[in-house]
Amino acid sequence: MSDAEPVRTITCTVNGGLRTATVPVRTSLADFLRETLGLTGTHLGCEEGQCGACTVLSDGRTVRACLLLAVQADGTVIETIEGANTSGRLADLQEAFHVRGALQCGFCTSGILLTADAMLSEGNALERADIRAGLTGHICRCTGYQAIVDAIADIGAARSAASD
Repeated sequence: MSDAEPVRTITCTVNGGLRTATVPVRTSLADFLRETLGLTGTHLGCEEGQCGACTVLSDGRTVRACLLLAVQADGTVIETIEGANTSGRLADLQEAFHVRGALQCGFCTSGILLTADAMLSEGNALERADIRAGLTGHICRCTGYQAIVDAIADIGAARSAASD
């Protein structure tokens, strides 16, 4: 019997580009993004899906990249903070986070920004309670969340006013 770890070739679209790689079958999506593709904006905190630092979009839905295996991403469309940033889609949220002081160390910020953008893109009016509920599963040890909620509420109101 061989001691070699089984591998599998996967192909997925990451930040708009088709990527093919051969990975050990037990490699997490987060490790694949960070180590294989060099996309270090996907942070690893708890590696149990509790902190939200590894949040990315998979086929348009937020997922915890530490809980998914890279082989589960085969055939999917993945967007990381780098892709969302390059597209400019997060510019207003990033500015609001800066203005409101909604980030300090920045470790949690990429996951929170992707989650906030996903919440806001649903087009529903968000109350502060909705924002807090949407951020469940994100741990920020620096800010106390108030500034984060304020920044997201500001952009929700601005985006809503712009669409009227």
